[in-house]
Amino acid sequence: MKKRIGPDGIHFFDRYTGLNILVDEVLPLENEWSQAPRQISIALTNVCDLHCDFCYAPKVKASLQLDQLKKWIKELDQLGTLGIGFGGGEPTLYPHFLKICEYTANETDLAVTFTTHGHRLTDTLLSHLKGNVHFIRISVDGVGTTYERFRGRKFSKLMERVERARNISSLGFNVVINDSTIQDLDQVTEIARKCDISEVLLLPQQATQNVKGLSKDSYEKIKKWIAGYSGETRLTISDIGLESNFICNPLSIETGLNAYAHIDALGFLKASSYSNIGQKIGDKSILDALQLLKECK
Repeated sequence: MKKRIGPDGIHFFDRYTGLNILVDEVLPLENEWSQAPRQISIALTNVCDLHCDFCYAPKVKASLQLDQLKKWIKELDQLGTLGIGFGGGEPTLYPHFLKICEYTANETDLAVTFTTHGHRLTDTLLSHLKGNVHFIRISVDGVGTTYERFRGRKFSKLMERVERARNISSLGFNVVINDSTIQDLDQVTEIARKCDISEVLLLPQQATQNVKGLSKDSYEKIKKWIAGYSGETRLTISDIGLESNFICNPLSIETGLNAYAHIDALGFLKASSYSNIGQKIGDKSILDALQLLKECK
């Protein structure tokens, strides 16, 4: 298990099972805290072969350099980060996707996850990923025609990919919550139960050039739906755009950039993938870029 020291205590994490243990009887001194964010998401590329209106990813073509990426990942591992989440764009379109997953899984103690639309999870790709990823998040924005209207792909084909991906890793579903998908949540969570999906991550829709953010009506509906949820699959939710007291956070002191940061496909370190404020990493260390970003906030 990997150990992380923070303001809430000593945090142990097993990347293979997802087990978290927090020892909080004695709180460590600040100079002992791990220096990097607990979790980091990295947009490997902005390229995607789908064109979803609610996608927030920049449309500027960009991809990270493999050697620089390896350097950053090694540093994050040494500074106490627990897990890396690869995204995009569509991360499986990154030319070195298999290499960076293999490197991170075998040369560091970081958990390797990635978020994908799922349609490129061929049997060949999955066979190469086996043993080099610990969790896969698949975007499931509604079911049937709701999904097909947003994604432009057959829902039945997605479910075929989900079934095959289950053979190599634990899975999660990501659901963008908007006026349409909120109607399908019962069906999504029922499919998750039947497919033995570990968790369903709810992502309140954020405003883009093409769509508005989550409506007030859907905001109230999602709060009511969660309050009444009694399903077997674990629910998690993005805290972007939601009341802080609506989120259950066991690490209540380790927040902000101590908890999470994002690196975009242009190599900018940000507080989140939605933020317009970033610090170019370039040849700087992650730690230096992090400090500069904190000074900007």
